[in-house]
Amino acid sequence: MIYLIAGLVLFLGVHSLRIFADDWRTASIARIGIGGWKGLYSVASIIGFVLIAYGYGLSRQAPVDLWMPPVWTRHATALLTLPIFILLAAAYVPGTAIKARLKHPMMLSVKLWAIAHLLSNGRLDDVLLFGGFLVWATFAFRAARRRDRQQGLTYPAAGWSRDFIAVAIGLVAWVAFAFYLHGMLIGVRPFG
Repeated sequence: MIYLIAGLVLFLGVHSLRIFADDWRTASIARIGIGGWKGLYSVASIIGFVLIAYGYGLSRQAPVDLWMPPVWTRHATALLTLPIFILLAAAYVPGTAIKARLKHPMMLSVKLWAIAHLLSNGRLDDVLLFGGFLVWATFAFRAARRRDRQQGLTYPAAGWSRDFIAVAIGLVAWVAFAFYLHGMLIGVRPFG
């Protein structure tokens, strides 16, 4: 469990600098340069991610059950992941109405991912992993919206074709992940 916690602290800590230490982050970038900052940020993020994956894998060997979710919650989680992939795609396809309306669809996709997985997983490591990401995404979303208001940022939509592209990419990615990649990478097949 210590690897999982250390990974979460490192990964989410690095990703929380804009939330809790934006002035320090800005000063650090000015001191070491954007390239140096991105390099350190990337290395810390990768180490954190590896620790999360390793720690979560270890925790499966000695699970601590907090509750036993009903079987139907697994199906609900699998279906809830569809809008997650669409929101994630909308964050990267420029000019979507989804992004214009929601502002930060990636943060919302992380929140929904965490909620969906908390719904169907009742072990201590699941609560740490998904709960940690839910708390982080909630704070990150609020901070990003606040920065947008302070800077007067808007996200204009460029037409419904962009949303169609985001939905198509999200749907294809969801099918690939739900039916193939999740089982191969995570060891759990959402649809049996």
